[in-house]
Parts: sequence; C-alpha cells; structure tokens
Amino acid sequence: MKLSVGGYSFCNSFRAGTMDVFGYLETVKYRYGLDAVDLWNGFFADGTGELCRVPDEDYIRKIRQALDERELILANFAIDKAHIWDPDPVEREALHKNALDHLKMSAALGAQTVRIDTGIYETTEITEEQFEYIVNRFREYCEFAKDNGFLIGPENHMGPSLVPGTMARIAEAVDHPSYGILLHIGRWREDVEQGDAMVARWTVHTHFSAHTVTGPEAVEKVRMLRAAGYDGYWAVEYNAPNNQYGEVEWLLASVKRVLAASEAE
Repeated sequence: MKLSVGGYSFCNSFRAGTMDVFGYLETVKYRYGLDAVDLWNGFFADGTGELCRVPDEDYIRKIRQALDERELILANFAIDKAHIWDPDPVEREALHKNALDHLKMSAALGAQTVRIDTGIYETTEITEEQFEYIVNRFREYCEFAKDNGFLIGPENHMGPSLVPGTMARIAEAVDHPSYGILLHIGRWREDVEQGDAMVARWTVHTHFSAHTVTGPEAVEKVRMLRAAGYDGYWAVEYNAPNNQYGEVEWLLASVKRVLAASEAE
C-alpha cells in the first residue's frame, strides 16, 4: 500500500520541542514502517513558532541525506507562508520569492508533489483579479515543476480552495501537465458530497483526517478516486492534541482497513 504521514501530524510535538524533521523521518520509517513521507515546512520554524524561510543549503543537504539513508520517498512537500494571493502587493512579492526558494528546495529534496496554497483565507469568494493572478502564478510554477520532475498545485485548505467548483475552474485555466491538486478528502465548504469527485481527475496526492476515514463513505471515496485514475499515496494528516504517536498509528491502521476494503468485492 502507498501510505504516508503528513508532517503536520506532529505539529504539536514539534512546538513542544519533542520532534524535529529528522525525528519525523525516523518515526515514519522505523516506527510505522513506511517508505514515504509528506514533509511540512513548519519544521523549519524559529523560536516563536512562525515559519521561517528556506533553510541554508547545508541543512537541506542533511535532510536529503536523511531521506536517502532511510530510502524514503518524498511523496509531498507542503509549503506554508508561500501562498499566492495577498491583498498587499509588497507582501505578494515576498510570498512569491519564498515560493520560488521553496520550489528550488523541493527539487533538491526530490519531491514528487508540492503543495502551495491559493491564499484568500478570509472568504470563499474570489475576484477575477485574484483568479487571474493565481492562475498565472501556478502556470509559472508548473514550468519550474516540469523542468525539475514534480507536480504542483493547491490543497483544499481554506478560502476559495474550499469550493470544489473554484478548484476545478483554476485547474482548467492553468491547464498544465505539471499541475495537480492535493485532495484533503471531504474538506469542503460547498458541494460537500460531490466535491472530491469534482476534482478527482486533477488529484495527485491525498490526505485522510480522523473524521474522514470511518464509515463506508471512505471506501467509496477510494474506489471513486482509483476509477478516476488516481495511483498516488494515501497520506494521513491529523494534528492530535496529545498522544500523537498513538493517534497517527490508529489513523494509519484505519486507512489500511479502508484501502483493503476498497479492493474487496
């Protein structure tokens, strides 16, 4: 089974000082016995908990070495604080620079897929100006992704990306073979029942959370995505308030059960 663990699942452990990026890699490989990880750039934070810029080249080389030594695939690199739209043009440009730096880091680490958010967190509405800017930036990022062997796109994370019709509209407008969606299964503000199916053909990575992995609906979602051609990793992302090792283990077992059931008659 193609399974992975989202780095954000250990956000609370990281902030408590009991987890770093190397401990995360060790945990996924040897505690859970997996061959793939979802790196989260929140592991490169300063003492205030705010996300930093890309670390120096030596640190990046150490992460790549740690991945290679453990024979881990970087299934996805989730990048925060590099979203595309901000109402302040100066901040937009700073976010763009941070995105470009992270794209270079993604290539250096050998990422298969990369997530950068659309922005616009305060509303699910999107203006034509915002839409065109987001589409053009993603086209630019897709060219870099094409040249460096990975796929890139947004997650249904917040704002207009929580509307499946908007996500489909952006994907159709970008219209690039290196573009794809990180589907956080079931996380929609509109068209909740149909949302996953509406973006299935662009899905290149997935996240299960604790509330989307139970019941027959989860099995049907897996079958639907496979029928749409999805053959990527099934990752868990769940930042439990405590007992994070155990909660992730439970969630992984639940996803394994769903995947096995989806293959049964």
